[in-house]
Amino acid sequence: MGSADIAFINTCKDILENGSWVKDEKVRPKWPDGTPAYTKKKFCVVNRYNLEEEFPLITIRPISLKLAVDEILWIYQKKSNNVHDLGSHIWDSWADESGSIGKAYGYQAGVKHKYKDGEFDMIDRVIYDLRNNPCSRRIMTNLYNFADLHEMALYPCAYSMTFNVTDGRLCAILNQRSQDMLAANAWNVAQYAALVMMLAQVCDLRPGEFVHVIADAHIYDRHIPIIEELIERPVFDSPKVTLDAGIKDFYDFTPDSFKIENYIHGEKVQKFEVAV
Repeated sequence: MGSADIAFINTCKDILENGSWVKDEKVRPKWPDGTPAYTKKKFCVVNRYNLEEEFPLITIRPISLKLAVDEILWIYQKKSNNVHDLGSHIWDSWADESGSIGKAYGYQAGVKHKYKDGEFDMIDRVIYDLRNNPCSRRIMTNLYNFADLHEMALYPCAYSMTFNVTDGRLCAILNQRSQDMLAANAWNVAQYAALVMMLAQVCDLRPGEFVHVIADAHIYDRHIPIIEELIERPVFDSPKVTLDAGIKDFYDFTPDSFKIENYIHGEKVQKFEVAV
């Protein structure tokens, strides 16, 4: 049983058995029919994944690592906020007629900031410090720009990464303010683990521990029957995920840079609504 399956199943069971209902009429999300989207939640969920041992790709349902990586590169490599630059349609509900999601995600990743030793955007600064100042405790990204929140179609959910080099391993913490467990958890875990792998490779480090901190981990009311069925499914061993070792420049990675072997998984979940 892989770490991604263990974390997902245990978190969902904890939410279902011990979580708190959020049924205040002031809830923001709505279902497509206009009905308020209520949730059952747990506050401050922390899951840890050792990337030296395995890649956390869930097996109780299939996750497209290629599309997950495409989205993380859309943010940190392309630095785009337009869904026309994205291979999936997960952001379509938040995009305007031009495809823009406003000053969110990739827009913030592309903003350059001045430092004593030059001008960098977030990911370029991370790469610079991992190569030149690996002992630093200040290696971070942060997409939550308060000055621009009013111009974002959606406030960033996964908003901050903190990187730390320990014994030659690149470790990282992903801070997430909110997570829809069915729609996003397995996807986010896979894509940010992939980001750590890519950064480690171009900075001559080994992938280390990936820690995922979720402030509000929730299951939507209409998703509960799907989750209940999902967490009772058989679990398989984690697949082997490798990265093209010849790539040394972060901007040369593509979704095809990852190779997946022995990915045995359950069936797709039934089509479900997403609250917006």
